[in-house]
Amino acid sequence: MSQATFTPRVFSGIKPSGGLQLGNYLGAIKRWVDMQAGDYENIYCVVDMHAITVWQDPKDLANGTREVAAGMIAAGIDPAKSVLFNQSQVAAHAELGWIFNCVARLGWMNRMTQFKDKAGKNAEKASLGLYAYPSLMAADILLYHATHVPVGEDQKQHVELTRDIANKFNHDYGVDFFPITEPVIDGPATRVMNLRDGTKKMSKSGDSDMERINMTDDADTIAKKFKKARTDPAPLPETVEGLADRPEARNLVDIYAALSDTTPAEVIAQYPGAGWGTFKPALADLAVEKLAPISGEMARLMADPAEIDRTLAQGAEKARTIAEPILAQTYEIVGLLRS
Repeated sequence: MSQATFTPRVFSGIKPSGGLQLGNYLGAIKRWVDMQAGDYENIYCVVDMHAITVWQDPKDLANGTREVAAGMIAAGIDPAKSVLFNQSQVAAHAELGWIFNCVARLGWMNRMTQFKDKAGKNAEKASLGLYAYPSLMAADILLYHATHVPVGEDQKQHVELTRDIANKFNHDYGVDFFPITEPVIDGPATRVMNLRDGTKKMSKSGDSDMERINMTDDADTIAKKFKKARTDPAPLPETVEGLADRPEARNLVDIYAALSDTTPAEVIAQYPGAGWGTFKPALADLAVEKLAPISGEMARLMADPAEIDRTLAQGAEKARTIAEPILAQTYEIVGLLRS
């Protein structure tokens, strides 16, 4: 069987629960903006159907969907260059998700570490959606025949599952229909850590607001949080190797590198042996310079939610143009009768 040729296409998405934080920006959105200059078709999605795997207040969910879209646009996602929409406006995601539920194996789902992390000891009380959502994530990607998915390290397992599902579907039906998607993992801050505990990922749902930088924070709040970020007593090392076993120091250096489009080694070379009284104010100034304009533009966009809704609707129409023929072909391959 000859290898099919697929259009180079990027897909990725963000859940709208809890608001955007710095990890979303550096680990995802900033990279998506850069990819718009590449030789890809870019499809970016607010994955609101994934959000409801745990209960959401309906008003908060709708507002959060608009906020994430506003953050993406404010950060540089151009709806004229990329397809930008919210997942629930394209029903084909759910339809292909069901087919993939029937392709994915129970053993594969049982190996998904994020379900174990999120459900914890209350797994019996978790929703079926939370358990099965990796197959919906595979549908999100393969519905557009996406060839590349920019993800953080913590999402790599889900792209591997997507590859498994594509391989099994292609094998079972004797076709070369779905691409074997490649994860794109690069950059110094693909996994941004907590400002109070460098061993934990920065999260929208942490106990303290001081743990994270919200993309809606104003300049004073951004500066305050970085200046109060937890560090160890030692100054910055002379070489990047000296950051080993220093998670808080490594996190702040990684954030500086990502915001300045440099590398951790270049940051250390700029501040060799610097004390935190020097480095943290410099990081705070850099973060304000880069992030405050985004939060300001988000506020402007959120003042006109109808315009955000129009942008998402237009993006959904573009997404359906790509997705619906692929879904129709999938139905035909599977043998689902379409009168």
